[in-house]
Amino acid sequence: MTRVSEVSAGGPVSVWWACLEEQTRWQVDADVLRDRRLPAVRSVREALRRLGGGLHEAELVVHARYEALGDQVQRTLPGPLGLPSLAARAAALPGCVAAVEAFWDGDSVHDWFVVLVAVLDAREGEGHLVTVYYHRDGAPPGVAAVEAGRALAGHLGVPFHFASPDVPDDKAPRWRTVQRPVEGHHPREEG
Repeated sequence: MTRVSEVSAGGPVSVWWACLEEQTRWQVDADVLRDRRLPAVRSVREALRRLGGGLHEAELVVHARYEALGDQVQRTLPGPLGLPSLAARAAALPGCVAAVEAFWDGDSVHDWFVVLVAVLDAREGEGHLVTVYYHRDGAPPGVAAVEAGRALAGHLGVPFHFASPDVPDDKAPRWRTVQRPVEGHHPREEG
């Protein structure tokens, strides 16, 4: 077995990984599986600091864990569809978010696309979060909107609504339309 003192800064990544305590390895893998790269690097860096390793070695170890865990990693959507971006946009809206909703729309330039909105607690209010267009090398807009919308709704603890995720339909019922009978229901009015 290689002793820590024999591992140089350019030593093999597997040796650095083997030098980490089991609890640290478990935490790093948990962070990698949730696509939390920075906390994973921070954990490895803190552990390797005692062993003479630095940020570069920590980044290499985490990169190797991403490769080793491959498809098991729950990748965070980049850019405007990522949870941090959507959560920040929702937080900036006036009022409380009552639901997250996706619906189809279209025009002669973009064809069909999906609009993701935050339905606000105000009677008719909603805030635009992002518009999801077709891309040649990306997921269809319905699939991407469902993934992003469910993640945001789960984060906010509110319902997610998309009446027609698989088939473009700009006449599908919206969330408020579906909710009005429930909201307007008053038990005292029953006879």
